[in-house]
Amino acid sequence: MAQYYPTDRDSLERDSDIEFIIAGGPGGQNRNKVETGVRLTHRPSGVTVTATERRSQHANREMAFTRLAQRLQDLQRVRTPRRPTRPTKASRERRLNAKRRTSLLKGQRSSATD
Repeated sequence: MAQYYPTDRDSLERDSDIEFIIAGGPGGQNRNKVETGVRLTHRPSGVTVTATERRSQHANREMAFTRLAQRLQDLQRVRTPRRPTRPTKASRERRLNAKRRTSLLKGQRSSATD
C-alpha cells in the first residue's frame, strides 16, 4: 500500500523545506541579483519542486506549493492494473474477410495482359 501524504497547504508548509535561489534568465537586473526562485523539498517523500518563472518571490512560492501538491497527488494516485485481452473469434474473421475483399479489389485493378 502506498503511503498517504496530505496535500493541504498547512501540511505542506509544515513538512517542506523552503529554499530561495537566484533565478537566472529573462526578467532584468532585479531577477538576476535577488533570490526570487523558490525550491521546495517535501521531507517525508523526498519530492523536490522549483518555481522560477515570476519576478516576485511571493508568486514563485505560491506556484511551488501548487506544483508540490499536484506532484504528491499524482504520486498517490492508485493505478488500475491492465487486464490483457484477446480479439474474439468473430472479430478475427471479420478482419480477415475485409482483408480478402481488399485484396480482390486490388487484384482487379491490374491489367488483364499481365
